[in-house]
Amino acid sequence: MGLGGCLLLIAGGAILTFATDWDISGFNLDVAGLIMMAVGLIGVGAYTSIARRRRAVVPPVAPVMEPDPLRDDGRTL
Repeated sequence: MGLGGCLLLIAGGAILTFATDWDISGFNLDVAGLIMMAVGLIGVGAYTSIARRRRAVVPPVAPVMEPDPLRDDGRTL
């Protein structure tokens, strides 16, 4: 599930929880909306942690230049 799907779950859950006053026997829309928002938030957290790991860049390491022991002036290769 991508970031758009997670945001859609959060928005749909918020609408079910806060913007509706329907009464369905045997089904609580407020709890269903809260569950949808929780799943959306977990998805956003998982998506951002995976995206952060993919973007982690290891800085390049500069090569160590040591003097050449075979040269008498100590210059590097």
